[in-house]
Amino acid sequence: MEQMNARAATNADIGLVHRELMDLIDSMPFYSDLFKAHEKARFTRTFLRTLIAVDPWHVLLLEMEGEVGGFLISGPDCGTIFQYWSAIFPKFRKTPLGRFGMEAFIEHWDNSRFHKASTYVRPDNRPALALLRRYKYEQVALLEQHIFGEDYLIMERKLNKTTQGYDRGLTLSASKRMELKLRKFFGG
Repeated sequence: MEQMNARAATNADIGLVHRELMDLIDSMPFYSDLFKAHEKARFTRTFLRTLIAVDPWHVLLLEMEGEVGGFLISGPDCGTIFQYWSAIFPKFRKTPLGRFGMEAFIEHWDNSRFHKASTYVRPDNRPALALLRRYKYEQVALLEQHIFGEDYLIMERKLNKTTQGYDRGLTLSASKRMELKLRKFFGG
């Protein structure tokens, strides 16, 4: 039986995650070239570092036999955790790592500070929809001509929020912002 592990990313993981994310975005048949360009411009190494600075678990890495084989990228949004992207690297696609990743994501974020997980999915992305539905995500809306004129579904899963207060998005202290600027400047 394969040994699988989920862990929070570190800044040392940024290069690998960014490279694999860019490859994933390029390879997706469900999204327009305009959307792909938008996402590639948005998900910079600095943005990934910001997510890690807010909470390293926003870039959740999936490992099999000690090798990183995938990730789930998320961010806080006023009480909701928004799943931006998830990927299983080609070498690991015929393994249970994808299911393990969804279970690890839900296990980590349930009974914490979010009342639901949410994500957008193109209606024709049947593999993603099947996986989300398997893990109790429900379609709550069809957004017609929502992003660059294309339709998207909003899929949500209820979580058990146990902590007080709400995240206010990707806000960082002045010292964390300075640290990120220095990392960018010095290539770290």
